[in-house]
Amino acid sequence: MFDYGTLREIWWLLLGILLIGFAVTDGYDLGLGAIYRFITRDDTERRMALEAIEPHWEGHQVWFVLGGGAVFAAWPMLYAAAFSGFYFAMLLVLLALILRPVGFNFRNKVAHPAWRNLWDWALTVAGAVPALVFGVAFGNLFLGVPFHLTDTLLPVYDGHFFGLFHPFALLAGVVSLAMLVMHGAGFAAMKVEGAVGDRAHKVAKGAAAITLLAFIAAGAWLSVLPGHAIVGPVATDAPSNPLHKQVVVSAGAWLANQQAHPVLWLVPTLAALAMLLVVVVRQRVAAFVASCVAVAGVILTAGIALFPFLLPSATAPAHGLTVWDASSSARTLGIMLFAAVVFLPLILAYSTWAFRIMRGQVTRAQVEEHARHGGGY
Repeated sequence: MFDYGTLREIWWLLLGILLIGFAVTDGYDLGLGAIYRFITRDDTERRMALEAIEPHWEGHQVWFVLGGGAVFAAWPMLYAAAFSGFYFAMLLVLLALILRPVGFNFRNKVAHPAWRNLWDWALTVAGAVPALVFGVAFGNLFLGVPFHLTDTLLPVYDGHFFGLFHPFALLAGVVSLAMLVMHGAGFAAMKVEGAVGDRAHKVAKGAAAITLLAFIAAGAWLSVLPGHAIVGPVATDAPSNPLHKQVVVSAGAWLANQQAHPVLWLVPTLAALAMLLVVVVRQRVAAFVASCVAVAGVILTAGIALFPFLLPSATAPAHGLTVWDASSSARTLGIMLFAAVVFLPLILAYSTWAFRIMRGQVTRAQVEEHARHGGGY
């Protein structure tokens, strides 16, 4: 079996896989939800956009649930500190995620245009808000979250809600929102026939260009932003205690991993090239695949820059939580790893099967047929 330090690093990788899985799958649901009101012109076209994500959007929530569960079980101190510090941001995301299924289920209950228009805008908000908030939260990780730990390792949040809206965090929010809009529009361009798909294709290209520019700007800002680094020896297999380390803060420290291992620069480079492909490629399936690569590359770039920190502290840098000092016990991580090895392939296999079964484009004729029989959205 793996040693304690290796188990911690494996679970860092698995958390990254879960985040990427959520962003690649549910990300296009959120991105398409954020724009579908703008790329459609009548009720039938809006039904076409919604039915493109109908077979999968509920299943995609499993990635979000797994990510939250992994944080709770693998890094309980991270769960406690993050969910208390980002409480109102998390509440905002949860309200948006609750609003989304309500909108999907209620939209078609009344045929009146005003009723459907209300739920159309509700679904738009429910798509855009999480996409923006997730990015702002990631941006705040690089700024450091204002918290400290007591002698008994209880996290105490020292900030306030409006303190989360630092310009760099807002730039990270722009990256996230534009990236998921690119992803959702790319999916709609591939999945929905006719004018809706054509409009979505144009939106995907524009959003990819914005994402690329914002991503480059965030990287340039990160090169001068104060970053955290551990000094002195690191006991990767010691019992979890974030108070047993020294941390220094210096400009550009968030790029130390890439500077120490230049091969890691391939990850943001690949992400940028994938965004560029979305802008220039005409084949829509290829553009969507490039969008998936771009989404995964952006998240992996952020994870590499932050490693080994999970939740840096702005007010007490030495109290920041890392992969090696905020985890559960070795036994817990080992049991969870066994469960992940068993169930993660099953989830991937089911998702692949579902996409294969539901392959093909959504057409106007299909949606009109569903409407005549009282089905669809």
